[in-house]
Amino acid sequence: MDTLRINDPQEIVEADRAHVWHHLLQHKPYEKGGPGALDPRIIVEGKGMRVWDIKGKEHLDAVSGGIWTVNIGYGRERVADAVRDQLVRLPFFAGLSGSVPGARFAERLIEKMPGLARVYYANSGSEANEKAFKMVRQIAHKVHGGRKWKILYRDRDYHGGTIGTMSAGGQDDRNAMYGPFAPGFVRVPHCLEYRAEDAGPGYGERAADRIEEVILREGPDTVGALCLEPITAGGGVIMPPEGYWERVQEICRRHDVLLHMDEVVCGFGRTGAWFGYQQFGIKPDIVTMAKGVASGYAAISCCVTTEAVFEAFKDAEDRLGHFRDVSTFGGCTAGPAAALEVMAITEEEDLLGNSQRMGEHLGMRLRELMERQPLIGEVRGLGLFQGAELVVDRGTKEPLSEKLVAGVVADCMAQGVVIGASNRSMPGLNNTLLFAPPLIATEGELDRVVEAVEGALGRVGG
Repeated sequence: MDTLRINDPQEIVEADRAHVWHHLLQHKPYEKGGPGALDPRIIVEGKGMRVWDIKGKEHLDAVSGGIWTVNIGYGRERVADAVRDQLVRLPFFAGLSGSVPGARFAERLIEKMPGLARVYYANSGSEANEKAFKMVRQIAHKVHGGRKWKILYRDRDYHGGTIGTMSAGGQDDRNAMYGPFAPGFVRVPHCLEYRAEDAGPGYGERAADRIEEVILREGPDTVGALCLEPITAGGGVIMPPEGYWERVQEICRRHDVLLHMDEVVCGFGRTGAWFGYQQFGIKPDIVTMAKGVASGYAAISCCVTTEAVFEAFKDAEDRLGHFRDVSTFGGCTAGPAAALEVMAITEEEDLLGNSQRMGEHLGMRLRELMERQPLIGEVRGLGLFQGAELVVDRGTKEPLSEKLVAGVVADCMAQGVVIGASNRSMPGLNNTLLFAPPLIATEGELDRVVEAVEGALGRVGG
């Protein structure tokens, strides 16, 4: 800190401008000396649902750390203390050995996930999904003679930023300029009824049947797994239509296809249940999670499987038969130590219940706003995970331009309210405002969020 003094905010800003490469941002506007040059935003402190930037401005955070992570809110000394104590005791040992917090958290986690049995630790959602894909590929060789190696994924779903997970990426703008991708990943249609030509009774089953059509086209003996988000997140908060998940489960069982649920966003209470798939009665073979697991207090992700999946890798006669994978930082003990405290706080404060109650309130307030604001075409979501799709005209459903949607987000930020939006993801369809506040949110805080959105829509839309 010789040259970076926290009491000199501009020095921090300039160090950031000169040396930090931010995520998902165009840096040209930050260039010093350019017309109307912007300062990079530096967040320095958080408490509850509020954060403060280095210039002292307070913001109400309705996206849990910008990307749906800080589920239990900021300033939880109890979690930080648990992490500190564990780091002093033992910060790391490779995952080929166990740890006390790793064993304890795995046990507690499996209690919340009936039908699942084993926890593989990693450090990010992308990495957890990579592990799942590798498991599927290895099972194809060990169990199916090299067949059933293909992995299906859904249009508009997102599973990570590595080349492997982008091969299963249903957001073409995100994938642009990063190909060619890994072979054997096959896209299936999305299930957004709002934009379906055949919407109406039975649409859920019809949307699921289109997955089976892909399986039959590719050949059931070539398809090993189907990877889906329980609720599509960044792709527009797409709620599965009635009958969809029941049919998907049936199709997977009929064709011996492993069902992989990506719970990186929906998991750990976001929808009002421990996991989003539990809202729909699904019995998956593989579940991946990250983000809210430790609420951002430490890095951790998990790939959780059934015992049957685990058993496929137990073959002492085959020197290559075990799962030959390692995640260096899957051996960090801070992650499960933090996750144990996050789970305890979630239970003690009934944050699942609060997610349900406040989710109903937020959805109600957004639907009321929709009645007053014609730019909102549809409100959808579950628990504290809500989206509002913006359109030019409700009759035609023409999407509002990405530029104007970004303008709504920027206007809210200027008001001291942080919201999200689908951006640079789906060509021509980056038009959904995203809301995923911490599970501690109150009615008053959510009301302020909606009021900020109403003001922004009025100014941006004229």
